[in-house]
Amino acid sequence: MENFDAYDKATWAQFYPTTIQPIDATTLEQLKAFNDQISIMDVQQVYMPLIQLLRGAFDSYHQWQQRKMDFLHQTPRTIPFIIGISGSVAVGKSTTARLLQYLLTQLLPNRKTQLVTTDGFLYPTKTLTERGLLDRKGFPESYDMARLIDFLLRVKAGEPVVEAPVYSHQTYDIVPDQVTRIEQPDFLIIEGINTLQIPAEEHLYISDFTDFAIYIDAESQLIEHWYLTRFQKLLQTAFTDPHNYFYRYTKYSQAEALAIAKQTWQKINLPNLNEYILPTRDRANLIIHKGPQHMIDRLYLRKY
Repeated sequence: MENFDAYDKATWAQFYPTTIQPIDATTLEQLKAFNDQISIMDVQQVYMPLIQLLRGAFDSYHQWQQRKMDFLHQTPRTIPFIIGISGSVAVGKSTTARLLQYLLTQLLPNRKTQLVTTDGFLYPTKTLTERGLLDRKGFPESYDMARLIDFLLRVKAGEPVVEAPVYSHQTYDIVPDQVTRIEQPDFLIIEGINTLQIPAEEHLYISDFTDFAIYIDAESQLIEHWYLTRFQKLLQTAFTDPHNYFYRYTKYSQAEALAIAKQTWQKINLPNLNEYILPTRDRANLIIHKGPQHMIDRLYLRKY
């Protein structure tokens, strides 16, 4: 990673040493993704300095937007500062996104922060099935990129309300007639495996609209372990709901269900990681690297 400066967690923490505890253990537990791990110490040592970095980036961005509007004699309007969060399935993107939203809201109460995931821009299951893409779900071709780019164009144009479709992990599909209303936030967090990708057939990319990009990184063997552990726990919890898309897996023995999950990782998630997700890592502004037990051990900040 020659384009990045590397820091261990202790060094990173010294960039903004603080005793402030902006979140309690109960709230942190509610924010973290299923089977993810994060501690109050991580919040203080990793995320508090990151918030300070984002605050500085936002201040410069906001000042530039104001000057540009003054120059063009335009009426001032809120153009969101977009934070992109990328990384593999099961690496902890959702935890980072939710935690950043919470911390920005708590520490910058005069600034509005909203969150949207790119899952909402997947094609509906019916469309994926008709196109023979259900086994390619999560790959670039499974996303309605034209709709996602149009969403971002409207957000960056400062439209008062822009609607994003909603995805359900319960039904494994887009939720009909349900949307997330993005209403001119100061910060917009966009989380998804494809936030740094460059689709072959598009002239504009998600990253063209992103003002600060974060990649959550870990060795693929660790991510596989987290993915399979999460799957096994879901078999005992969410998947037991007859309305859950994955309910059918509870009818198999644990060994059979785990074998299916391993096959899914090897044939879908790992190739997607190696071919389309991991190659985008060096396009991030910040890489947060995790070791065993989801513990953050290193951070890489882009040099330029």
